[in-house]
Amino acid sequence: MLTKEELDQINRFSKAELTADQVYTFSVRLCDNEVDRDFERFGTEDLDRLGELFLGKSGIFDHQWSAKGQTARIYRTEVVREPGTVTAAGDEYRWLKGWAYLMRTEKNQELITEIEGGIKKEVSVGCSMGRSVCSVCGAENGACGHVKGQMYNEKLCFMELKDPKDAYEWSFVAVPAQPRAGVVKRFGSEGAELRMLRKQAELGQRYLAGLRREVVRLAMLTDGHLDGKIFAKAVGRLEEAELLELKGAYETQIAKKFPVAPQLRQQVETKREDEAVFLV
Repeated sequence: MLTKEELDQINRFSKAELTADQVYTFSVRLCDNEVDRDFERFGTEDLDRLGELFLGKSGIFDHQWSAKGQTARIYRTEVVREPGTVTAAGDEYRWLKGWAYLMRTEKNQELITEIEGGIKKEVSVGCSMGRSVCSVCGAENGACGHVKGQMYNEKLCFMELKDPKDAYEWSFVAVPAQPRAGVVKRFGSEGAELRMLRKQAELGQRYLAGLRREVVRLAMLTDGHLDGKIFAKAVGRLEEAELLELKGAYETQIAKKFPVAPQLRQQVETKREDEAVFLV
């Protein structure tokens, strides 16, 4: 049941005075501050401003900007905090929740049924951001050479989208860039998919860290005059293929520098013939 306050908020965007039995409402997770499938994320401090910009914006399908696709409209937004969940960037997980309404018409009944049945669920947003910032070095708008999705000295490279300028629409889509975005039924613990991706990322980071330490160790054995700190910093910028190539080269040099001594076989002492007589 719609409260009078909610109905008043809806009627800000309608020409006629709508009643509760004329509209169908639902809530959606528009976007969040987690690193998405494109290795981008919205800045945590920008979610509130995005909420303001999405008020009154239309819900369409597959980002097709056509009046024929206009179906629902956002009438209220709120930034939801989840203190127990930490993003890949290391800060508190937050997401932008929007409440939308559509008219209860014969045309919309099929969509309402699909929303209720969980068929129409995933959503994606269309908006304009003022700048993007590299998570590794802080360079803006692609001014550096870091590649999204790569690890640099155990740090994931992604772009943080900041300073929202405008919000255009939100769409029902099949595969959103942000895995969690969609119609909200309940929320709390992170999904199995995200937990698996996070675990895989942690394992990859530990593997690369161990590989870098091994390369530094081998390099120090090869060259006793090498500055370990400076070399470790340089190695921190290398990826797996380069590290494995260096590791193999250093192992070859070490094998030549410290050849393995052959194992000597102890000769069996020849017993005198007269001693063998008294053996039992």
